[in-house]
Amino acid sequence: MGRWLFLGAVLLLPALALAACGGGNDDGAETAPAGASSSDEVMIELAEENSSGESGTATLTAMGGRTQVVLELTNPTTDSQPAHIHEGSCGPSLNPEPLHGLLNVMQGRSETVVNRPLEELTAGGLAINVHQSDDDLETYVACGNLSGEASAPATTDGDGY
Repeated sequence: MGRWLFLGAVLLLPALALAACGGGNDDGAETAPAGASSSDEVMIELAEENSSGESGTATLTAMGGRTQVVLELTNPTTDSQPAHIHEGSCGPSLNPEPLHGLLNVMQGRSETVVNRPLEELTAGGLAINVHQSDDDLETYVACGNLSGEASAPATTDGDGY
């Protein structure tokens, strides 16, 4: 019995020593998990369009070669609103043909994983656009230009899909 107790103590001591040493840095702050640095996340403002009263944010988070896109709208006017990533920028230069579909914004929120890296989506020349409803795709309610830095997008009163 004593031999098993000794063997257990010998195996347990290194594990306790490792647990006591890990988890933080010299200033007491916890280290970020792998792949969670601030450069791995970009927040974009979604500005109101067409006097919709809707605005919000798009948070893009790197997931290796893919990107998680979370849309959060304030004052959604319908329960389900289509959203897409388009070529161009908010306003008349927005290409009405979607480049990447996003899950519909349901009661103000949508979460989609796009099979493109964050760096590609935020390199410029793209925008996230939210439409009024499945029945009214031509009315834009919120839009945000995708760039490497969070910024206020240009707003417009333009229509179109």
